[in-house]
Amino acid sequence: MEPNVLYARGFIPSHHRMHPNLGLLEELSTEDRSAFFRLGRGDVVPVPFLRVHDAFDHYAALYPYNIAVEDFTEQITYAELDRLANHLALHLQSLGITRGSRVCLLVERSIYMVIGILGILKAGGGYVPLDGNVVSDKTLHHVLGDSKAGAVLSMRPFMERVPTSDIPVICLEDALSSTGDVTRPQANASADDSVYIIYTSGTTGVPKGVDVKHGNVTNLVCLPPGNLGLAPGRRVSQLMNISFDMAQWEILGSLSNGATLCLRGKTSKQWKAVMKTVQVIIATPSMLVPHSPSDYPNVEVVAVAGEPCPISVADSWGASAQFYNCCGPTEITIVNTMQLHAPGSPLSIGKPTPNNSVYVLDEDMKPVPIGKQGVMWAGGAGITKGYLNLPEKTSERYKRDPFANDGSMMFNTGDLGRWMPHGGLEVLGRIDDQVKIKGFRVELDGVAAAMESYPGVKVSIALLVDGNLWGFVAPGNIEHASVIAHVSKIQPYYAVPTHVLAMDEFPKTANGKNDKRALRQLALDQMEREKVAVIPPAPPAPELPLAVSQTILSLLSSPQTSQRTIQVSVSNHPHPVHIQINTGPSTSLGALSAPSEPSLPMSSTLPSQVSLADTKFSDEKVKASSDSSIVTSAAVSEKGLGWEGYENDEIPEKTQGHYLRNLRHQIFTLYRRLFGVVFIVNMAIFIVTCVKGASVPKIGEIVVVNLFCAILMRQDYVINAFFNTFCAVPPSWPLAIRRVCARVYHIGGLHSGCAISGTVWLCLFTARATKDVVDGGRTSIPTLVMAWVILAFLFGIIIFAHPELRSKRHDSFEQVHRFMGWTAAAMVWAQVILLVNDYKLPGQSLGNALKTNPSFWLVVVFTVSLVLPWLRLRKVDVRSVVLSNHAVRFYFDYGVTPTAGSFVRVSESPLFEWHGFATIPEPGKTGYSLVVSRAGDWTSKQIAEPPTKLWIRGVPTFGVLRIVPLFRRLVLVATGSGIGPCAPCILEQRIPIRLLWTSPNVRETFGDQLVDDLLEKSPDAVIYDTRKHGKPDMVKLTHRLVREFNAEAVCIISNQKLTRKVVYGMMSRGIPAFGAIWDS
Repeated sequence: MEPNVLYARGFIPSHHRMHPNLGLLEELSTEDRSAFFRLGRGDVVPVPFLRVHDAFDHYAALYPYNIAVEDFTEQITYAELDRLANHLALHLQSLGITRGSRVCLLVERSIYMVIGILGILKAGGGYVPLDGNVVSDKTLHHVLGDSKAGAVLSMRPFMERVPTSDIPVICLEDALSSTGDVTRPQANASADDSVYIIYTSGTTGVPKGVDVKHGNVTNLVCLPPGNLGLAPGRRVSQLMNISFDMAQWEILGSLSNGATLCLRGKTSKQWKAVMKTVQVIIATPSMLVPHSPSDYPNVEVVAVAGEPCPISVADSWGASAQFYNCCGPTEITIVNTMQLHAPGSPLSIGKPTPNNSVYVLDEDMKPVPIGKQGVMWAGGAGITKGYLNLPEKTSERYKRDPFANDGSMMFNTGDLGRWMPHGGLEVLGRIDDQVKIKGFRVELDGVAAAMESYPGVKVSIALLVDGNLWGFVAPGNIEHASVIAHVSKIQPYYAVPTHVLAMDEFPKTANGKNDKRALRQLALDQMEREKVAVIPPAPPAPELPLAVSQTILSLLSSPQTSQRTIQVSVSNHPHPVHIQINTGPSTSLGALSAPSEPSLPMSSTLPSQVSLADTKFSDEKVKASSDSSIVTSAAVSEKGLGWEGYENDEIPEKTQGHYLRNLRHQIFTLYRRLFGVVFIVNMAIFIVTCVKGASVPKIGEIVVVNLFCAILMRQDYVINAFFNTFCAVPPSWPLAIRRVCARVYHIGGLHSGCAISGTVWLCLFTARATKDVVDGGRTSIPTLVMAWVILAFLFGIIIFAHPELRSKRHDSFEQVHRFMGWTAAAMVWAQVILLVNDYKLPGQSLGNALKTNPSFWLVVVFTVSLVLPWLRLRKVDVRSVVLSNHAVRFYFDYGVTPTAGSFVRVSESPLFEWHGFATIPEPGKTGYSLVVSRAGDWTSKQIAEPPTKLWIRGVPTFGVLRIVPLFRRLVLVATGSGIGPCAPCILEQRIPIRLLWTSPNVRETFGDQLVDDLLEKSPDAVIYDTRKHGKPDMVKLTHRLVREFNAEAVCIISNQKLTRKVVYGMMSRGIPAFGAIWDS
């Protein structure tokens, strides 16, 4: 059908032939009323095609020999694609597929896939795309049943995956094996008929099918900006998973505009090769992160959606291409807002696309003022039919659009947002239907659905109240303990309500909705009453089933458990029974006792229901018998998450005698032992030299050798080489070897040993040179003067490098070390040249003498070593996020992605100050971040006045946590901002790690994002609030975690005093422990 015909007919979606109900805007100001429609409504534009395949047919007729689809081995023209799709459509129609039918398309990315899509559409049906390489059997079975598919169109490799049923299964390759001249199939599908059904992950774990119409899709892909400039001769990549709605944007957008669809391969190399041949890319931001725009100068248009886009990605790609940041759930057809981003400007999701609307509403579905937060509702031509076979869910999320006032629908996206000053939409997160509990994401309506599945419950709501998961059910005669027991059989332990309130009817808002605020207040009031309530004495403890008691015993008989109190809820008993358990290696059934009873009587006949409120075992579910069960509870106080009762733990005695272990672990540390080895070897040679004698040039060479080694041991590349070498030892090697290799960070002892030894040798050199001058030898006065000056400078450096003076006057130490060191290096150059000139052979030129002198070449190398980091000096962009008045997080993306366990130096004044911070690279993303906490004037300034640019010098350099991969299981201990170095090791998930983080108010100080990221990767992390609970005994607490986690070693990032205490506490008990050192 020709586009101009549709224009003539005035094919404009009904939503934009609206009669707005202005009465709903009464509470807005005049300015906000105007902005509500001006910002919230897209342009009214006629759509050129009713159906997707109409658009394809149009371009296939105009450009039959253009390439429609290509992969790495073959390609197909529009004419051939049209012919094969028509043949397949006729075949499907012969099997009963017609208007309104649904066909499950089980394929992989290929030309066959595209033929299958068009064939189904031309037959009049809608397709249900599933990737045969990815979809699980469970999902496949569900989709086939839920979609009521009239047929399964499958590629040959996936035929065996289709379960046996009455549904016809068609092999796509066989259906196309013999084709001749075909006629165009006749199908009477309309713009309101299904084009595809996309299954999204459901809140109850069951995928929901979203029914998308032809008109929904053509409104996006056949109009700018949604068509992304696609046209005949343009090439677009097909990167997305074909079950994802954004893949339909790639595929149908290309075919509906006469462009060429370029299928990516299965390897990274093929992926990049495709990206180098296209002008248009549709992707998620995460997919673009590994790629540099400079590698793809061919790309002219990029559109991202599906997740929040980092500003760095938008700015980098936006500098060389049109970059669209888009947003929209599947229910509104791929995306309904798009922003053409200009690098350097604020990033938003833009404004509604043509014929679409977005409203920001409050809980009563009334518009909020411009700039205020509300829930984003979407209306217009993109609104889909709803959820398959879920009328209640559809009616909950899809509502009549009162602002269009034309009978059209709008959809609750579940996103919070606001209009920005420049007119774009800013997404502020999700409504509280998803929360984090114990590090796990819990979907509240999934919990509510589990409660509603209990017999008798008519309605339920789940809310997170003050850190606890609450359930609310009606009617009021429901037994709350039974509901909790029922939910525990369906949901994981962390998604089981800790409290359930039953009531006859839920409180309502003014417009008749359930009032969640009122329910939340009820829960808070109940918690307050429980704090002050006087608990009456419990009646005598009832008998428990023998199987239940044995199950409790099996959970608590571990030697790791010292004392626990368990709350047991028994049917027909009015109050819970609190059982005090003292366990250990000799625990027996008689050890289970209630406080008021010497022992707990056992029974094998009494049915009961037991609830373990002990948080230590809250992640275990065990069935005790057919009529009694252990029901775990998520009722955990913060103090019960991993350290409750640790003060009473008994830790092993220290090994070795008092003096021996102190000598080994506190005095003669490995750093000092390395220092001692270097110094003693030098002094042995020194004594021999003093006794036997040596020439001034020979002594000078020994000085230069030591200075050479001292300088190189502080060179970034040399340090990294040491770490890479020692950390290459595989975890399969004996722990005795790995624990030695892990102490590679003590190599600073070599630096100090060589520096001190070199200074001692310089003293000897100066003394011999002085004597030589007095005796009228070959040493010249300038050489002698230079030696004395260098000696003075080295003594100054050594004095300021003393650990105590350096810690008190760190800034002075840095400047003395830098400027006096550079000056001394320059003077060593002068001294080497003068000394060579003094002792060269008669008639030998100075240049020839220098070429054959070892000291000259050593000085050349260490000079290069000093200069090299400064050659990488650059001023880079930094995105600052102030986490609190105590911390700020810097984000860098200048082309460097460091390895976990490294640090970088940053500065505002490169000549005078440098500050080292641990890098936090995030898996799958380029760049890194730093966490800077308040610890002095410089860090305080960064928090108060976050920078936009900072100086970076050298390369990321490895630190102590580079050793993490050497171990199979590890406990990481961090205090305060020490979480910075630990974070990348946890996020990397290279080995199992248990985190212990002590700090006051971690969320308030370091922000929810960092804490949530850590808990997601390490859900059993122990976060100890020192402000709430005081300072813990770190040795005991760390030892408990090592024992429970069966860790091979401990790494700690903290202050000097606590680091030494924990390392000594572990090492003296035979547990390998590692922490930063302050001697170097």
